Amino acid sequence: MLTNIKNNHLTNTGQRIGLMYFRVAIILFGAQLLMGLIAAVQFIYPSFLFEIFDFSVARMVHINALVVWMLFAMIGAVYYMTTDETGEEVVGAGLGKLAFWVLTAAIAVVVLVYIFVQIGPGTDSTIWFINEGREYIEAPRWADYGIVVVVLTFYANVFFTYMKGRRTGIMTVMVANLLALAGLYLAGMFFTDNISMDQYWWWWVIHLWVEATWEVFVGTLAAYALIKFIGAKREIVEMWLWIEVLMLFGSGILGLGHHYFWIGTPEYWWEIGALFSALEPVPLVAMFVHVLYDWAKEQGENGERSVIMNGPGMAWIVTNAFGNFLGAGIWGFFHTLPQVNIYTHGSQFTAAHGHLAFFGAYATILIGMMYMGVQGVYGVKRMKATFNSKMAIVLITFGVLGMTVALTIAGYEQVLVERAELGGGWQAFFTAQNLPWYVQAQLWRLIMGLVTFVGFIYLLIDLLTIGKKARAAEA
Repeated sequence: MLTNIKNNHLTNTGQRIGLMYFRVAIILFGAQLLMGLIAAVQFIYPSFLFEIFDFSVARMVHINALVVWMLFAMIGAVYYMTTDETGEEVVGAGLGKLAFWVLTAAIAVVVLVYIFVQIGPGTDSTIWFINEGREYIEAPRWADYGIVVVVLTFYANVFFTYMKGRRTGIMTVMVANLLALAGLYLAGMFFTDNISMDQYWWWWVIHLWVEATWEVFVGTLAAYALIKFIGAKREIVEMWLWIEVLMLFGSGILGLGHHYFWIGTPEYWWEIGALFSALEPVPLVAMFVHVLYDWAKEQGENGERSVIMNGPGMAWIVTNAFGNFLGAGIWGFFHTLPQVNIYTHGSQFTAAHGHLAFFGAYATILIGMMYMGVQGVYGVKRMKATFNSKMAIVLITFGVLGMTVALTIAGYEQVLVERAELGGGWQAFFTAQNLPWYVQAQLWRLIMGLVTFVGFIYLLIDLLTIGKKARAAEA
């Protein structure tokens, strides 16, 4: 996948631009995992790299690399599918390539600033050039505006291509969703000196951006991938896609209410938020179950065995459906009820939910789209899973599940000792941090993080080699 794009079998500019974004995404994915390992070590050995590469910096780069690599992969996936769905070359492809290089250069500068310039006075210039100070979206203000310009350029390219070409249900949902995706980011770009108001709009970016627009985005990619990988019926996936749009935009907006527990909004938001946020993954799982049932039924009726055109890609797509349900649905519901959240808020329960939700809901589908890109690069009709493919998905999935369980145990210890028994004070925090349950859980989080990183190495090797093997097998 990382070979020169001039020497591949891609036939249109949309796919070529998509591969450019995929390359940067996989590099940032590796950087995210590496930063996570450093932070995990520092949880157990706080003196590790102290005053050289502090935990606050490692954690910040870890989380922001997560958001950025997924954004790169999402843009790449849309470019990759646009020409195929619309039947037209991407409008403004040259501008799209320029936006890619601008975004990549900007991200490189921001990361260097994150790592080397995090100590000093907090002034207006700090907000503009060093760190905006909002957790998860720490990018300096100049980078905020740059991201908006790049995303609007991307949206314009996709929108005008869509208007020019064939308007499928998948692309209709995608184009509408991209407008919401670009618009919601703006909610985190203005300043208010009221902390509750600031947190209110901050959550619109952090969670509504994710729980509504990203989930619909995943649904469109899943629908497209199921058609390409197993020949799923378009009418089935598009039917569930429209149901998903209705449920996710409704439940995503209402589900945001489970964050309002802490910022003084009316109490009715608590139960509404907890209930609806748990419903979000349901239509995506239903789409997979319906499509796979219909596919299996047709095989039985016809007496013929259909071929999965991209084995490793399909494995990651299936993992997405159920990983989304577990991470975003089950683990999210664990601690969103206000009667529970009063104890779990800010504990390792949140980290457990975050790790499994981002992996299950987003990383899996994006890795599946990368395998689609590899298949296109080498021009093979069918790509079977290799040993590296199987090791990658097993180790990464097992590692993330292991981290989730470990962090859940650590969160339970915090809730039981720090919050319920000792009252959640300053001394209670340090007492809970040093008890065996918590320390052992963090050790297991580190071990499972290493397992995940080894799985990533297998994934990287596979992405670099599986296309050649598939082409050789066809020859």
